[in-house]
Amino acid sequence: MSTFPIYRPRRLRANENLRRLVRETALSVDDLIYPMFVVHGNDVATEISAMPGCYQYSVDRLVTAAKELATLGIPGTILFGIPASKDPLGTEAYAEDGIIQQAVRAIKDTVPDLLVITDVCLCEYTDHGHCGVIGGSNEIQNDPTLELLVKESLSHARAGADVIAPSDMMDGRVGAIRDALDENGYQNIPILAYAAKYASAFYGPFREAAESAPQFGDRRSYQMDPANAEEALREVALDIQEGADILMVKPALAYLDVIHRVKTEFQMPVAAYNVSGEYAMIKAAAQNGWVDEERVALEALTSIKRAGADMILTYFAKSVASSQ
Repeated sequence: MSTFPIYRPRRLRANENLRRLVRETALSVDDLIYPMFVVHGNDVATEISAMPGCYQYSVDRLVTAAKELATLGIPGTILFGIPASKDPLGTEAYAEDGIIQQAVRAIKDTVPDLLVITDVCLCEYTDHGHCGVIGGSNEIQNDPTLELLVKESLSHARAGADVIAPSDMMDGRVGAIRDALDENGYQNIPILAYAAKYASAFYGPFREAAESAPQFGDRRSYQMDPANAEEALREVALDIQEGADILMVKPALAYLDVIHRVKTEFQMPVAAYNVSGEYAMIKAAAQNGWVDEERVALEALTSIKRAGADMILTYFAKSVASSQ
């Protein structure tokens, strides 16, 4: 007989209180950010067919939804805007009276303590649906796009945004935005960089929600190849050098390895976006009675936290907060 006691893991699984005491990963409402979509109009709350339970809100209804988030204890929201009209340069993205600018001011006036993150990109605002300025041969022009992203970021900062989150994946955009914020007195506004954003098939429902599907081609020339992980580390390192404060990996569930590697390699705050397709698959399976929605959602979000994410952008935020 061995002189050492035999470790029997089942001893610590015998009841829920024991399991709670030895649990390694704790998912909390404190980890969650709820994405919301805002449109022009009044008293608008249009459910997104591919994302049951999620809505396009007019500003007045968005404020009501923001109050609900605060009541639930959710720390913040990230906003996506749908303009009244679109054009090749996405001019409403950086208009002082643009839909996001109106939304930020309204939320900060009513729920000042709710963290407001603004997505900085052009795809929702351009008539071609791409994230930048289109040049010859329908190619995205990197440097002209940076000028517009800087204008958009500054307009969000002036409106009262707490965090700027560039999602376009243009080269050098974090540095350009950081310089502009600093030069204009916004040194204390952090940048949440979509540092490793993949050209993923999981974005389909979002493109309905944000009305941002590209009118030609796709986004693989500027978003990352899903096969690449080493490249993600290089992208993240560049964003850190340019001044990023928080690093985003998007999507989340198919890229848990990337989340883990980014956290392990850089030891900086890491965000992960539990994207629309990941949400929609669980909702659809639950509606068909194939899975338990609450348990599957919690398991998925816990896996993202376990991989190393410090914060999770998820459409499940409200349901998780309500259950805790």
